[in-house]
Amino acid sequence: MMLSTKQLLLTSTFSAGLLLAGCSESKQPIDNQAKEVTQTSDIAAPQISVQLWSVKDALKDDFKGTLQEIAGMGFDGVEFAGDFGPFAEDPEGLKAYLKSQGLSASGAHVPMETLKTKFEATAEFYQSLGAKWLIVPWDDRAFDGDSVKEVAADLSALADKLAPYDMQVGFHNHAQEWADYQQASYLDYLAQHTPDSVILQQDVGWTIHADHDPIAFVKQYPGRTLTTHFKSDVAEGDTDKQPIIGQDGIQWSAIYRATVEHGGAQWIVLEQEVYPDGMTPLEAVEKTKQGFDNIVK
Repeated sequence: MMLSTKQLLLTSTFSAGLLLAGCSESKQPIDNQAKEVTQTSDIAAPQISVQLWSVKDALKDDFKGTLQEIAGMGFDGVEFAGDFGPFAEDPEGLKAYLKSQGLSASGAHVPMETLKTKFEATAEFYQSLGAKWLIVPWDDRAFDGDSVKEVAADLSALADKLAPYDMQVGFHNHAQEWADYQQASYLDYLAQHTPDSVILQQDVGWTIHADHDPIAFVKQYPGRTLTTHFKSDVAEGDTDKQPIIGQDGIQWSAIYRATVEHGGAQWIVLEQEVYPDGMTPLEAVEKTKQGFDNIVK
């Protein structure tokens, strides 16, 4: 029986060497769990961030306290998603507060419309905050027939406009962008019709959910996944696994190594959108951070 990419990544153990070879015909499951271990100490380690959407309700209740808890978990930074608490008009103050907690801004998710209609104010705000990577988190046009061409054109134009600020624009995928388009996918179209300066922020969880190979993606577009979302994906009805990194059956060590070696990742952004077993969002984020640390240590 031929296994899908999702089945392989979620339920089988692979040799890291085979996975990193990037050849689809090499994806053979193996039985020896020990062979899954990938040595990561010999590659330059990226910094670790958390997407603040993961704890959006906690931020609303206690913005500063939530950032303090995140810092206490050992994160290096945070990726913003539109909530700046008491610092909405004070990016310099927010940058200073982050620094006081040992954190920095790994980037931000910013709607395309905001970047297009309020470009100067938006660029200046994030420049003052120290968030140099502005990632478009969603665009309906990106998986709507030929409308994807408009997204590619917008991203290319924004790349040029942000260059004088020493900043970059990027695009974050969901499952929808993996749908077929022009003998490949919508996401491939965006990658191939934007300059290399446009960051391809792969969401590994959504890539696996769409039954695609996250390692093949970073190898196909080397140096462009400077910031990458690591998020669990567990097959519906699978009660043996949890949507927590390290408990989900995903071969994260091989994905991590490829993301750093081929993708050039400078930030790994952990994201948690499901909170199993009654965990609070902060508790689930902490479990995922612990699982990630165990994988890459």
